[in-house]
Amino acid sequence: MLLTILQNLTLAVLGLLILYGAYFVVLAAVGIFRRTAPAPRAQRKARIAVVVAARNEEAVIGHLTDSLLAQDYPRDRFDVIVAPNNCTDKTADVAREHGAELFFPEGVIRTKGDVLRQVVDKVILPREYDAMCVFDADNLVDGQYLQYINDALQTGANAVQGFRDSKNPRQSAMSGCYSICYWMLNRFYNRGRAALGLSSLISGSGFCLSRRMLEKLGGFCTTTMTEDYEITAQCVLAGESVRFSEEACFWDEQPLTFAQSWRQRRRWTTGSLQGLEKYGRALFEQTVLKRSTVCMDLLLTFLVPLIQLIGFGVTLLSLAVTAPTGLVIGKVVIRGLRYVLLTLLVSIVGTVVSSAFVAVLTVLLERAPVGGMLRAIAMYWLFMLSWMILTLLSFINRKTTWDPIAHTSAKTLAQMREP
Repeated sequence: MLLTILQNLTLAVLGLLILYGAYFVVLAAVGIFRRTAPAPRAQRKARIAVVVAARNEEAVIGHLTDSLLAQDYPRDRFDVIVAPNNCTDKTADVAREHGAELFFPEGVIRTKGDVLRQVVDKVILPREYDAMCVFDADNLVDGQYLQYINDALQTGANAVQGFRDSKNPRQSAMSGCYSICYWMLNRFYNRGRAALGLSSLISGSGFCLSRRMLEKLGGFCTTTMTEDYEITAQCVLAGESVRFSEEACFWDEQPLTFAQSWRQRRRWTTGSLQGLEKYGRALFEQTVLKRSTVCMDLLLTFLVPLIQLIGFGVTLLSLAVTAPTGLVIGKVVIRGLRYVLLTLLVSIVGTVVSSAFVAVLTVLLERAPVGGMLRAIAMYWLFMLSWMILTLLSFINRKTTWDPIAHTSAKTLAQMREP
């Protein structure tokens, strides 16, 4: 009797988990087939501060500054502000030599959010900029980026995320996995939500916040390890969706090794749990009380770590309660340990095949050369599996320090445009 109850319970929970996953699949499909038209070209030009928090980035900060100062945007309507922090190299000197204005944050700086808070309070708001764009030092920015961001701002957007591409998708298997992941975020997550009037995700860099948004939020006030997810939640709870500007392109350098990736994603998974704890209840209340589909959608995104934990637990329970009865194939009955091992083998094979399929589809949709991405495609299942493991670890022991990743891909914008 108890065994039957547990079997029915696990089936019910697994059914709910399937529905949860199906929601994201449907929105991903929307992203494949629908694309929001770019905002019309605006005559009015916002005054924009482009901010870069930089820590020991002398190898790449010059190329980023050059790409920013080469924007096809009135030069008197934007400033490039580099904020060196915790540096032991010549980041500040290189940024100054390439034409950037410098801002040195004070006190102890633990995260990028700490830097941005001071820049907003001491520069953006006092100087009355219309908006602030944020980049990482390893980025390169397309010459039309500010034009497209301005177009979105002039149509009423107060938070905008640009299209995050990769500087080094074929440099290693790991950088390729990251590239596929971000291409999926652009097309399957942000594009689908843009088409349906939901909120895109701010993802690390290449985003813009209007002065009105910053004033509404009381500045740039983040405390978690992932300031991008946190500021997304703050915008949504303030009634502002993040606009996705697919035409506002920039390039980002990806980690090369699994060890680098592990450290970075360890911080990200901690931040996602912090975000759920800090904003989950408020998003739920807005979903119920105001019937906000935008808040509901973001809440479902924030629930991903918890859903992964539940899914892991239910999978183990399902194996435990179904192993005694087993599986009948023809006249053969497979139960007990053999059943568990067979189920795990089928699950692993299914994960590898489905991950490879999605990775290939993403590469094809982005018109990237499949041949150059084969290592990443083959490894993508392990990349995603390790992410789930990191999430589970973060429930036990969280990463609370920001470990920098060395950026060495010193490409120019001209090199990025080469075939």
